[in-house]
Amino acid sequence: MPGTVLLIEDEESIATLVTAYLDRDGFQPKWVRSGTEGLAAIERESPRLVILDIGLPDMDGFEVCRQIRRKGSVPIVMLTARDDEIDRVTGLEVGADDYVSKPFSPRELIARVRAVLRRTEPESEAEMIVLGDVVLNRSSREVMVGDRDVDLRGKEFDLLAYLMENRGAVVTRDMLLDRVWGLEYAAGTRTVDVHVAQLRKKLGRPELIRTVRGTGYKLIRP
Repeated sequence: MPGTVLLIEDEESIATLVTAYLDRDGFQPKWVRSGTEGLAAIERESPRLVILDIGLPDMDGFEVCRQIRRKGSVPIVMLTARDDEIDRVTGLEVGADDYVSKPFSPRELIARVRAVLRRTEPESEAEMIVLGDVVLNRSSREVMVGDRDVDLRGKEFDLLAYLMENRGAVVTRDMLLDRVWGLEYAAGTRTVDVHVAQLRKKLGRPELIRTVRGTGYKLIRP
């Protein structure tokens, strides 16, 4: 799910952590420290989602949320240092799509971001993904290269689907391990390299998956 995520947060330590996790997960994070800067950034960046802290230096997050909602429907996840029910209710009433209390797990926040995007955006995952003469069918879990049927195992198929969804973008080994196998997969990132090698061989299109030295892989548009 690539796209810009705007973080409106005045605490640098939190912002640094959140933007690092967003970047690791394939998003393009933008960070501002105040509500005024945030409202201007929304006009400038047209973000896919906003992560909004309630306790901002110039105006509270509820007012920022109200102003965002007057102009558009960009999804909003609110952050607060308090866990009061009244804050959660108020945040949802002024237009927030979800609510996370500090301290929070960055991985949980990213999961919430993805869940909100799935709820609020039209279904973006086409049943068929086509890249040159490579055609992937999600529902039947079949892959064709030209007129040739390619037999892929489960994780090989999932890996190819993720690479095709993010074609043209560099994806790290850690990102692939997280999205395809789950972050805690015991075998480590070496399994990603093994599966990429298998994919190249089975597809017969080794030039499609480019190795980005020291980082990961990039699916090349033909």
